[in-house]
Amino acid sequence: MADSNIKSQMRKGILEYCVLLLLNDTRAYPSDIINGLSEANLIVVEGTLYTLLNRLRKEGKLNYEWEESPKGPPRKYYFITPEGKETLKEMSDAWDEIVANVNHFRKH
Repeated sequence: MADSNIKSQMRKGILEYCVLLLLNDTRAYPSDIINGLSEANLIVVEGTLYTLLNRLRKEGKLNYEWEESPKGPPRKYYFITPEGKETLKEMSDAWDEIVANVNHFRKH
């Protein structure tokens, strides 16, 4: 497996978690989410993000609200729901366990 493919597969596995983390305390426009992910070197194309946002909304983990934009059409801002916060807590617990497990092997 090429190095970039390994990174790509691992990033796909944590993308949902990172999006929920980003939206945990704020609502955001999709381009703001992409920028936030990019700051952490998680490069995501719009199509991938919109597919994920749609799925999370259908699952009840995210919702959105429209807001008038001073420049152009109204914008859709996404925010985490109570169900999404519960999922985020479960994912955080799982992440902590996985990191501890992997670090056990990395230290040996």
